[in-house]
Amino acid sequence: MRRWAQRTHLAALLALAVAACARGEHVPVGGGIAVTDDVGRRVTLAAPARRIVSLLPSFTEILFAIGAGDRLVGRTTWCDYPPEALAVPSVGDGMPPSVEAVAARRPDLVVLYRSGPNVTAAEQLERLGIRTVLFDLNLLEQLGPAARRLGALTGHSRAADSLARVVDSLASLPPVPSTQSLAFLVWDNPPIVIGAGSYLDRLAALAGARNVFHDVGSPSAQVSIETIAARDPDFVAVLSDSASPEPPRYASRPEWRVVRAVRERRFVFLPGQLFGRPGPRAAEAIRDLRRRLEAAP
Repeated sequence: MRRWAQRTHLAALLALAVAACARGEHVPVGGGIAVTDDVGRRVTLAAPARRIVSLLPSFTEILFAIGAGDRLVGRTTWCDYPPEALAVPSVGDGMPPSVEAVAARRPDLVVLYRSGPNVTAAEQLERLGIRTVLFDLNLLEQLGPAARRLGALTGHSRAADSLARVVDSLASLPPVPSTQSLAFLVWDNPPIVIGAGSYLDRLAALAGARNVFHDVGSPSAQVSIETIAARDPDFVAVLSDSASPEPPRYASRPEWRVVRAVRERRFVFLPGQLFGRPGPRAAEAIRDLRRRLEAAP
């Protein structure tokens, strides 16, 4: 009964998200705008941003979801959703960003993920007179606050608040009792796995799966093959952008045969576009992961 209620709630959340994204309300803002970013800086604009460069796929998705996609004048190579984003000029892969390419788009706001190289890039852009804002976005719980601040900066606060309420409600759900375990393996040499500090860990819990590295507090960590084998996950989750994913190359290497899930080819292939970034489609990702786990042999 509890699992049925959880599924019903997720379905309702997904419907609300679609409705909120479709409305795309615009709220005029007078007297200027001010938000505090995740570096602790007070970012002020005289009026809602009109020319935005987004340097993270998650931010691009949020901006389109709240009705501000038409403000984008620059994106990274990886910003490929929604399809309309592909019409926005690319400024490169964004890791780290090319300050020259970003400035050439003449933005009045640049949205960056908070990291050391991006903080440096933001300082360089500010010296050019370009306003910047840096947000953390590793966890499901950080989606709502990011959406609200982007809504304020673009004059789309009502739509952003609607979206934020949906993802906040999703983030507050208790984990579904787990019946299967998995390890998210994002790199094989050396092995790097996802820990509790990641969006994917929370998605797994809400899909009824246990991340065997949930005790790792960071978003990711380097571990040994022997450690993965000792944790003995039922599945190894692999992010893949291929329409017909094949077992990863490491699956054929002798040293990986100590991991039962690899030896038995028990892989769950997750579309990178949906699972590789925190975003407005979180409820869809949870439903998709649950379906894939239930369909797995």
